[in-house]
Amino acid sequence: MCGIAGIFDPAGRGTADLKQRLAPMVGVLAHRGPDADGLWIDADADIGLGHRRLSIVDVTSAGAQPMASADGRWITTYNGELYNTADLRTEVEQANAGVRWRGHSDTEVLLEAVSLWGVAEAIKRCNGMFALAFWDRRERRLWLVRDRIGIKPLYWTKLPRGGLLFGSELRAFRSCPGFNTRIDTKAVSAYLRSACIPAPHSIYEETYKLPPGHSLCAEAGKEPKLSCYWDLRQIAADGQRHIDGRSQEELADDLEALLADAVVRQMVSDVPLGALLSGGIDSSLVVALMQAKSSRPIRTFTIGFRDKRYNEADDARRVAEHLGTAHTELVVEPAVAQATIARLPDIYDEPFADSSQIPTFLVSELARRSVTVALSGDGGDEGFGGYVRHHWINRLNAWNRFVPGPLSRTLGGSLRLLSPTAWDALLRPLPARLRPTFVGDKIHKAAALMALGETGQIYRQTIAQWAEPSRALQQANEPSAVWDDRAIANDVPDPSALTRYFDMMHYLPNDILTKVDRASMAVSLEARVPLLDHRVVEYSWRLPRSALIGGSKGKIILRRILHKYVPRDLVERPKAGFAIPIGDWIRGPLSDWAADLLSDSSLASSGLFNVAEIRRVFAEHQAGIRDWQYPLWTILMFQAWHNRWAVK
Repeated sequence: MCGIAGIFDPAGRGTADLKQRLAPMVGVLAHRGPDADGLWIDADADIGLGHRRLSIVDVTSAGAQPMASADGRWITTYNGELYNTADLRTEVEQANAGVRWRGHSDTEVLLEAVSLWGVAEAIKRCNGMFALAFWDRRERRLWLVRDRIGIKPLYWTKLPRGGLLFGSELRAFRSCPGFNTRIDTKAVSAYLRSACIPAPHSIYEETYKLPPGHSLCAEAGKEPKLSCYWDLRQIAADGQRHIDGRSQEELADDLEALLADAVVRQMVSDVPLGALLSGGIDSSLVVALMQAKSSRPIRTFTIGFRDKRYNEADDARRVAEHLGTAHTELVVEPAVAQATIARLPDIYDEPFADSSQIPTFLVSELARRSVTVALSGDGGDEGFGGYVRHHWINRLNAWNRFVPGPLSRTLGGSLRLLSPTAWDALLRPLPARLRPTFVGDKIHKAAALMALGETGQIYRQTIAQWAEPSRALQQANEPSAVWDDRAIANDVPDPSALTRYFDMMHYLPNDILTKVDRASMAVSLEARVPLLDHRVVEYSWRLPRSALIGGSKGKIILRRILHKYVPRDLVERPKAGFAIPIGDWIRGPLSDWAADLLSDSSLASSGLFNVAEIRRVFAEHQAGIRDWQYPLWTILMFQAWHNRWAVK
């Protein structure tokens, strides 16, 4: 795992200029690769590639980057890991009997594959996570490629005359004189809706994320050309048209074999390896498969909190004890977790507001004390129907089919005649176990969904932090999103499947994988996600709904496999997110910090926000009138980021 950066500038001014600009870009990515660095510059071609190395496989100098192919035509700087290196190496040897290997790194194998088949064909043969650049010295073309799922990040921005900058994180660009740091107001609107900035957008105008499953080709004097080499929409549509009708047992057996293979491939490492264990279905399954393939106890790591509402450490410990792992547990004091908040603008160098970013960083920090690589269970919910929305959206669609729209809207409007506070007061006599916290707020949110007919519209509101970003912004202009394409329902007609598709296109790469990448890389930990092996993802789309969702439970097929390794009573419990009591903290120990960031002058500093509206929301939250923790967290994280990176 590494950090990469580069400059392709046909208006460049020689070696010294390229090196002077490139070296700082690479230097600020040292946390992604603390073991070594390297620059490769060809002033005649106006190209410079940079690399920061976290040594994982072939830790010798034979794995150093940037690296050239044996024939000297191709140069690469590469962030990620290939999990089919041995297979690909054999394939290269069969096609080129004269190949002579210098080491055993996946980088070298990848380069020789590109030399044989070209970028497009070589990438299709790769199983892994990657963000990489290839420079073709013969054709003078620069290729950027991002993995199929979007596990690794890659940003780019255009330069004059067909050139561009690229890098693993935005901080690399900010070190370049003249970089455009104007905030993209469309990106801010999208951020307030979903707590993250979706690809291809970034927080800055004219700077973009390369979308998952895409490549980009640039050459002097031409516009960069974007291409899709792995189309999730087509995969989902084909899978739904060819649902596998075999028995649940046969489906589970095939999936178990596929998952076991994915896990074994991702356990290859020349440095210490372990796993992040929450005790939930996904991480427990990954650890169970790891331990089944290991002759020694797998090292597992979890954090806990003294607040029992948010503590999963006991569950993880019981799973670890049953599987016989070498388990490390850390109970995090609230003050430690709160102190981490000051680091978030540096860890996430564009606005990001999934509050589970805090425990994700803390468990990564814990694991890094003992290992350099850690497998996690991320991706199971999105791929196998693990979220509540995956099953109740079917019920809501059924409601909308049988209840006329005008009647549904009237009923929803009636539920909103009472304020959230009035609903709270009305339902207060109910026993606590039957009365959710801030029940009035939840009734208002449910009532708003009753008026929506299409799955895309429902999803858009379900994931919203601000249901109406325009209320918080002086000028709101949301960019189009995956859920705005009504034609997708023709390809993926099942509402729960369509919801999973939206999750895999939006929530997974832009929120979950961004969170994991930045949190782990901040402490130089390589996080691997075997449930997102692209073969597993493709298989998931051929599964019938009954293999994924049953009643109010999701991930039926994953549970079936896990129960072979872990007793049902250790893992079957209500789903819990990796959460913290952020709403309570804003009212309590973080209240002064929040009040400072949400003061009139602070909110006005960016010129973006409707100050009066945000001040009203903050006052209601502090008074306990309504739970506004998630909308407020988006503003607080933006303000903290703005103070760190945008205020001169």
